[in-house]
Amino acid sequence: MTGLAQRFVRPALSKRRLFRALASLAALLGGLASATAAPTPAPSTDMILPQLRSLREMGSVLYVAAHPDDENTQLITYLARGRHYRTAYLSLTRGDGGQNVLGPELGEELGVIRTQELLAARRIDGGRQFFSRAIDFGFSKDYRETLRFWDERQVLGDVVRVIRQFRPDVVITRFSTEPGGTHGHHTASAVLALEASKLAGDPKQFPEQLATLAPWQPRRILWNAWRPGGMLPSDTGFLQIDAGGSDFVTGESFASMAGRSRSMHKTQGFDKFAFAPAGPRPELFRLLGGEPATKDLMDGVDTTWARIPGGAATGPAIDQIIDHYDPQNPAASVPALLALRTQLAALTHGPLLDEKRRQLDRILQDCLGLSVETTVARAEVVPGEAMSLRHTATVQSTVPVRWLGVRYPDSKRPAGRPLELKPGSPAVRTATQTLSAKAPLSQPYWLRAEPGAGVFRVDDADLIGRPENPPAFPLEQVFEVAGQTLAIPDEPVQIVSEAGQTRARRRLEVIAPVALKFAEEVRQFSPGATRPVDVEITAFRPAVTGTLHLAVPAGWTVAPAARAFRLATVGARASLQFAVTAPDRAATATLAASAEIGGVNYRNERVEIRYAHLAPLLLQPAALGKAMSLDLAVRGRNVGYVAGAGDSVAAALAEMGCTVSALADTDLTPARLQSLDTVVLGIRAFNVHPELAARLPALFAFAEGGGNLIVQYQNPNGLKDTPLAPFPLQLSADRVTDETAAMTFLAPDHPVLNVPNRITPADFAGWVQERGLYFPNKWDDHFVPILACNDPGEAPLKGGLLIAPYGKGHFVYTGLAWFRQLPAGVPGAYRLFANLVSLGK
Repeated sequence: MTGLAQRFVRPALSKRRLFRALASLAALLGGLASATAAPTPAPSTDMILPQLRSLREMGSVLYVAAHPDDENTQLITYLARGRHYRTAYLSLTRGDGGQNVLGPELGEELGVIRTQELLAARRIDGGRQFFSRAIDFGFSKDYRETLRFWDERQVLGDVVRVIRQFRPDVVITRFSTEPGGTHGHHTASAVLALEASKLAGDPKQFPEQLATLAPWQPRRILWNAWRPGGMLPSDTGFLQIDAGGSDFVTGESFASMAGRSRSMHKTQGFDKFAFAPAGPRPELFRLLGGEPATKDLMDGVDTTWARIPGGAATGPAIDQIIDHYDPQNPAASVPALLALRTQLAALTHGPLLDEKRRQLDRILQDCLGLSVETTVARAEVVPGEAMSLRHTATVQSTVPVRWLGVRYPDSKRPAGRPLELKPGSPAVRTATQTLSAKAPLSQPYWLRAEPGAGVFRVDDADLIGRPENPPAFPLEQVFEVAGQTLAIPDEPVQIVSEAGQTRARRRLEVIAPVALKFAEEVRQFSPGATRPVDVEITAFRPAVTGTLHLAVPAGWTVAPAARAFRLATVGARASLQFAVTAPDRAATATLAASAEIGGVNYRNERVEIRYAHLAPLLLQPAALGKAMSLDLAVRGRNVGYVAGAGDSVAAALAEMGCTVSALADTDLTPARLQSLDTVVLGIRAFNVHPELAARLPALFAFAEGGGNLIVQYQNPNGLKDTPLAPFPLQLSADRVTDETAAMTFLAPDHPVLNVPNRITPADFAGWVQERGLYFPNKWDDHFVPILACNDPGEAPLKGGLLIAPYGKGHFVYTGLAWFRQLPAGVPGAYRLFANLVSLGK
């Protein structure tokens, strides 16, 4: 370890002291992880000294990878909490293309969850979080495919923007720029980071960014080298540092903090808290671009205040404050902090300096013991509504502090008369403010518009890179301390009681007075048929009156075009029905609902997401439904469904005309199963419900007696001893990521391709994201492979759909991605799955 690194790290505490420190820190961080980004009271005085050390350090590191969970949390913790550098993680995607082991949310909803999981992780390891607009479109085997899908130029511009905004001295990639056995997104993230590091300092590149940003050239870009199964050897020309050590406040090892940070990725199954060894942690780096480094990441980088014109004296001034800081009397540092504030005000403005000024203001606030809070009775506000705000300010020190007032979004001066704060005595102001009638509904900024090809569309370029929305109603609390003005950012919050905590803060959110929802995610029509389409409307304000409209595309008709509604109370619901007629040919359609209230059209659904490790999440996407006009026949309509990790396949079966019964593991008995024609197991059912393995004999007996047993994809990890089939079957990680891959019919005469629906290559058009995943690569001769497909340049995979006659019935294992195709309304997927259900019927 270099002398510079040793300066920030101390040996680990004894195990007893470590556990006491962890208990204290876990209470603090646990609250942060489950709270929102809203303002909170001043932290413990123990957190001030780390902030002072961070204020002193001027080095910056940006870590770049592709997905949530790709980041090296050990290194981020070491750099942020050990060396006190500005440290950030840029995840090119939000993980929206992955799977969810906790629940049914996929796609955009999963991306919102994983965004918050990353923010919770950063609150533990001390890093910051950025994103590009790249859409996670699932597994990619070739980085060149990834770059084509993403629109390389747009995502490259996003990485350049983040570099210009964050201004790192060193950029670090998690993955190599050389492809080799890893996700195409991974390699692409390194390729883009390297190219962006070269371009960010060139004013001719992405000049549209320079209206608000300036060119910035990192000193070097490094690959944080690793390989599956362990670190690369240290004798191959790599730069090596030791990222071990422990936090000097709590004594918790960086390895332990990194493990807790990583455990926040709970939708990916990383929720097992484990103490990692607290000893040395070698990290290896290979130069990708820029100036070489021989001893340390920051070789040749001035990490002191001398890098700021006129700022050479600032570092020693901060050292003096640190040396004299008294954790028992933080206010004793206030005069020196105010003097430092005056000193910084005389320096030339710049992004890094401005950020340090804001950091100094936070330290000053904490030393004063000054906390602010703005509360509202309810966090949800409709555009144009009045809000009753209660502002509270409390100071703990005896340093004179005068509260000048509150600055609202449209005001230049603080409103209210000055108040002298008394130590320990909360001062309160009340005010009524009206939310703009043009305020947009709260929705993650990257989901407000229809996405482009491979990237989210963001109309406000200043939002690009941010992890989440800025406050819906930002304000500032303005104070005077010894003749200096201190403005503290704030926003309204609602104090709510949640399980396990009594003061959760919910950010202000802009909602519509109603929410709309289609009763069925996908509606299936026979060509030319008329079917009812139900739209549910729920009131979030009393006495809501308006008109509900249903729009259909050309070729489809709807009657009536609109229906009036009146909802008397909050929470009241009405289901309004429309008669929709499909064209007399095969077709797909998007149906759009809207409610006109007082001359304003609201087109939003309402999606609430709640998990114990995150604050409640609210999404308000457009209220859309899918419709299909197709010939579809089904036999054997009594279906039992065993839910897995979460999918919408059961709802699709109901839309096909099946009677679907939800089955728990205790329902898998001969007596319960005998009334069913088919039993379907959901995705990863055996992964998330290990108790199902004990029910396999009953399921096999059901098939042997004449039933159809359909098992959707399972992850082979942890299932080596689980006999998923009545005959030998070996799962693998094989997958076909190209959703347009040609399908070869290996058994064209098999009933599954002919009865009751004749399947043709046209039925594989319009599939989304992938053909399938976790295909078996070995199976018993009893199985008949039905289909083959492959990604470009690879051999055909035949394990996507395997069918084995078993007694009087059938056993089916299918890795095809039904959980994506059926909710997406892919007609051919419905027709083929209907044939699976109908086998032998």
